[in-house]
Amino acid sequence: MANVVIFTDLDGTLLNHEDYSFKDAIPSLERIKKKGIPLVIVTSKTKKEVELIQKELGIEEPFIVENGAAVFFPKGYRGFNIRCDQENRYCIIKLGRDYREIRDFIEKIKDKFKIKGFGDMTVEEIVRLTDLPYDRAELAKERDFTEPFIIEDEKDIKDLEEIAEKEGFKITKGGRFYHLIGKGQDKGRAVQIVKKVFEENYGEVPLTVGLGDSRNDIPMLREVDIPILIPHINKKYESVNLPGIIKAEYPGSKGWNESIWRILNEIERGCC
Repeated sequence: MANVVIFTDLDGTLLNHEDYSFKDAIPSLERIKKKGIPLVIVTSKTKKEVELIQKELGIEEPFIVENGAAVFFPKGYRGFNIRCDQENRYCIIKLGRDYREIRDFIEKIKDKFKIKGFGDMTVEEIVRLTDLPYDRAELAKERDFTEPFIIEDEKDIKDLEEIAEKEGFKITKGGRFYHLIGKGQDKGRAVQIVKKVFEENYGEVPLTVGLGDSRNDIPMLREVDIPILIPHINKKYESVNLPGIIKAEYPGSKGWNESIWRILNEIERGCC
């Protein structure tokens, strides 16, 4: 099989929207692990959330957090030579703004636009909005770069985007929340960095597959050879206009499993 790297969103993609389970994706996940294919998580979640999910998946691979704010490679990963900041167990490449800067901006505009970020919420409120278990909601609140938020009137988003732009920020939309992020980051830019690292260390360009379901996944899907769009829980698809995009038949982990299984079969037959 050709060198392959798989990039995946979590919520609503590898993880079901309603219960955060990846159970239906286990057959493809096991197949990926047996073949040694890197599975790179690309998510709006925090580092601590991803570490817990990787442990449950039984993998130790690079991952991208908080909508492309930073790329984490495990130290010594596959013997790769990577230009990065060495911190604790990771080799880190940062693209995002510091969370303190994000919160300072939120504090300035939250009353005018009637928005509420994770930093304004109790853990109990996050549990209610996300259906996460309490311990996982605690991890979601421990942010380093970005702020998920809700807004009272969505018609105000355009005005908020203009003000954010002037301050060096931007707004993206995930499955449940809007996210205030640094202007210099998105999932696509982070994926470009990971692809470059693999290319430099493999000595060839890997074949890349990407899976996502929301607007904030579009930059990632633009950067991969085989983009796969997972439908929302209501069976509707995010509006994405990309050549060659594949639409999974089912939402969540079931659609993820079916899509990856089929793609791996095609790669093994030399079709991709």
